[in-house]
Amino acid sequence: MKRPMEPHEQDQLLVEAALRSRQGDFRAFDQLVCRHQSMVCTNCRYISGNEEDALDLAQEIFVKAYFNLKSFRGQSRFSTWLKRIKVNHCLNHVRKQQGKKHLNIEDPALIADERLHTKLRASAELEAREKRERIGAVLDTMSENLRVALIMRDLDGLSYQEIADELNLSLSAVKMRINRARQEFRALYTKE
Repeated sequence: MKRPMEPHEQDQLLVEAALRSRQGDFRAFDQLVCRHQSMVCTNCRYISGNEEDALDLAQEIFVKAYFNLKSFRGQSRFSTWLKRIKVNHCLNHVRKQQGKKHLNIEDPALIADERLHTKLRASAELEAREKRERIGAVLDTMSENLRVALIMRDLDGLSYQEIADELNLSLSAVKMRINRARQEFRALYTKE
């Protein structure tokens, strides 16, 4: 009796099919997008702070993945490779957003939107946005080595072994790096 395919094995077949059919046939890659869209959008929403930006970021990530698909060597799972693209893209987005004014109280769209929400909801949304911005700012001040490992573990939910494989580190080095990252994050987050 043939065993059912694991999700990462199905991904590998879809990647191979997508690479073979690069002449305008996007069905295999579309299936990959459907399989991983929820995971990508969730963290994009968390990092960007709003649904619209999250969807834009997710689309940009899948476009990057599509055009870089030939660089996927199959040494890790497709999901791990895609998460790495997502982490780097979202961190770059956070860096670009630093220094930009996120809230313009004279913005007509914001004024109209506020009329639709109660003060309590607006307050809760602002508080959540400020928290996300604060988390993003703290992550941005951390070294890339610590930041990437922390995001891969705590946001993406990768195992220590998957992170070790992806970053070409020993298991103990990954555990130590994540422990340091959590300590640094806590210290920076409580300091602000």
